[in-house]
Amino acid sequence: MTKATKKLKSNKKKYLYVVHCVDTEGPIHESLKETFKRLLNTFDIKLRPTKKNLKLIQSKLINFKGKETAIQKCFSPSMLAYNNNWNKIKKMLNNIQSKKFRNILKDDFGGGWVYSWHCVDHLGFESNPRKKDKGYGKIFKFYKKRIKKKNSIKDEINWHFHPLSLKRGALHAATCYSNNMSYINYILCRRIIDDNWFPAVNRPGFHSERSDSNLFLEQWIPFDYANQNTNEKTDQPDLSSGRFGDWRRAPKSWRGYNPSIHDYQIPGECNRFIFRCLNIGTRFRNLNETHINQAFRESEKHGKAILAFANHDYRDMTQDIEDLRKKIFKIKKNFKNVKIKYAGAHDAAINLLGYQAKPKPKLKIILQKNKLIVTLILGKIFGSQPFLAIQSKKKKYFHDNLDLIIPGKKWSYIFDEQTISLSEVKKIGVGSAGKYGYYDVQTITI
Repeated sequence: MTKATKKLKSNKKKYLYVVHCVDTEGPIHESLKETFKRLLNTFDIKLRPTKKNLKLIQSKLINFKGKETAIQKCFSPSMLAYNNNWNKIKKMLNNIQSKKFRNILKDDFGGGWVYSWHCVDHLGFESNPRKKDKGYGKIFKFYKKRIKKKNSIKDEINWHFHPLSLKRGALHAATCYSNNMSYINYILCRRIIDDNWFPAVNRPGFHSERSDSNLFLEQWIPFDYANQNTNEKTDQPDLSSGRFGDWRRAPKSWRGYNPSIHDYQIPGECNRFIFRCLNIGTRFRNLNETHINQAFRESEKHGKAILAFANHDYRDMTQDIEDLRKKIFKIKKNFKNVKIKYAGAHDAAINLLGYQAKPKPKLKIILQKNKLIVTLILGKIFGSQPFLAIQSKKKKYFHDNLDLIIPGKKWSYIFDEQTISLSEVKKIGVGSAGKYGYYDVQTITI
């Protein structure tokens, strides 16, 4: 390589995309009694649920045989400062969504802070002591309205799903998609038919994926901000040994990888991209200066990288954002040729992978008597078929697979006594993410 070539290579523009994913779950409430119940369940320690005992825990003034720091971390004032109603969330958002706050430290293109709101639906609970806002679309629609109201055109709404546990309790964490397909299909059907939307970016609930969710995501969603490999040995017993979010074998790169179909933690033959996304403002796998340095170095070496991190809207995110911005700009001084770009999760993935010029998917649907014909007229879809959604006149939602006519191009579906009669149907919709990002939704009202 000549000196001129080396100089040209070193002068090539290098970008670090800064992506703030928010696991968007709405208000959450925890009573003092429930806090101490969690102390018992997590650390096997039983104490009277009093404010005095809580302050002693937070000051590490109770002898827990070496567990004082771990317990303090779990029950610190910041961890218990929940946004327990929508008014508190609105108050936080009025601040962090303001131009003034977004622009405290602008990126190298004059842009302000960007949020990726990964909205969940709270469905199927048999108990709800945390007073989560149950029902379809409560959180999705709230944030959709907020983005429109604030004209936050760079903010994104993306996919987030929490599998229900075997006991269907709102306090229980679970990882199984196979047990939850009725809820997933219901949500996706309504996203298509009611909201004209389909996901292209995932953030896994509890940071967790398993074999079944790996296969589901590979069918439908091209970008996945999930990898939390830090080699951190946690002192939180409920989060140890890969119980939730097992990423111990995954790459530490900030540039993403295609997972294996049989092991989501290693590179393989799948089409979707998994990106690294650590935490901020929580009790484990927190993003630190070492990780930020790694992301800058990868940008410098390869030209592009994505520094992604996540927290929740049920805690005030203000201080977390302020602290992280300062760290990023402090480290940036050592990487003068790397430009910072605030971006949504979808936008960052497209730019890192060079998909900006790729055509967006475009579907066409027509009814020929009782036969639905679905045709891809532009671009490529992600996966093998679009997602079919049906709404009945009785306001029930159904998902079914399509018959394959031309691979990647054309599909069909028959409405008859074997499926559902067209006379019973109110609306039909199909949706799909594109192979290169974006999505398309088409609907027909009968």
